[in-house]
Amino acid sequence: MRRWRLPEETGIFIILVVVAIVMSFLSENFRTMSNLQILLLNGAVIAFLAMGQTFVLLTGGIDLSTGSNIAMTGVLAAVVMKAGLSWPIAALIAILAGMALGMFNGYFIHHVGLPPFIVTFCTFGVAASIPLIITGANSVSVKDPGFAVIGRGHMLGMPMPIFLVIVAAVILTIILRYTPLGTQIYAVGGNVEASRLAGVNIGRIILTVYAVSGICAAMGGLITASRLMVGYPSAGSGNELFFSIAAAVVGGVSLFGGVGSIPGALLGAILIATVSNGMNVLGVPSYWQPLVIGLIILAGVTLDTYRQKVSISDIFRSPKRDAHAASSLDSVS
Repeated sequence: MRRWRLPEETGIFIILVVVAIVMSFLSENFRTMSNLQILLLNGAVIAFLAMGQTFVLLTGGIDLSTGSNIAMTGVLAAVVMKAGLSWPIAALIAILAGMALGMFNGYFIHHVGLPPFIVTFCTFGVAASIPLIITGANSVSVKDPGFAVIGRGHMLGMPMPIFLVIVAAVILTIILRYTPLGTQIYAVGGNVEASRLAGVNIGRIILTVYAVSGICAAMGGLITASRLMVGYPSAGSGNELFFSIAAAVVGGVSLFGGVGSIPGALLGAILIATVSNGMNVLGVPSYWQPLVIGLIILAGVTLDTYRQKVSISDIFRSPKRDAHAASSLDSVS
């Protein structure tokens, strides 16, 4: 009989529901529609970073350059528009720049053989310095009103950032679940040598996942710059990196590769955004947030680890079925 397990995202979903209920009881302002919209808008950037980080973590890597990528792409888009180009071209250039940074990471990780932590830590510094250098550490105002549609516009009755997250999540989920590329990404994270012997192009996979992470970070940079209509060289220098990794891990993505999903990472991003928003509404000092989020990560990982060990068939298995199974094995032997 086929063993049916609870969905991988069950643990994080339960915790998200519990946290939302607790926050709703603690503050009436938390459960208002306006606050929900603020929560989702703030969570959109975290969601993009978490989705990109998921692709990287699935191969056993890590991307520490995502926060700096937000600043670099946001400022680059602002500078390009200031030079007279239209906002769609500026947005495209920013996305290509984010992808280029990701592919740079992937090249040095695979072809040069450097550890992902070292490479992305170095590009974290490089990407953080580029916007400071090209602007002289000054913010760049955006004058093109059309650019505001990315961060302030609406599509199908929902804020544009949320719409973009949903579209990206659907596309990335299809890639991971229903394409040979997705199968190969999981395979590389599960066992690199076995994947290589099976004919998987490891270099192409590594370049691809880091390029996806770079594109997702660039989308975060565009949303941030569009909402403020300013390119800030210091954007993404807060908790964005910590939140992106935390959202993916608490959503069930393994740090060792080969396990995880985009829906899980999204639930993790919503949880992180919910906790952060709830603590702000309650007036809790910001320096308490990493402590609380760290405990939530621990609880989520523990629950998901337990979930992997217990299946529904185990719960409802009877001694009679076990005896029958044992006798069947004896007859075969």
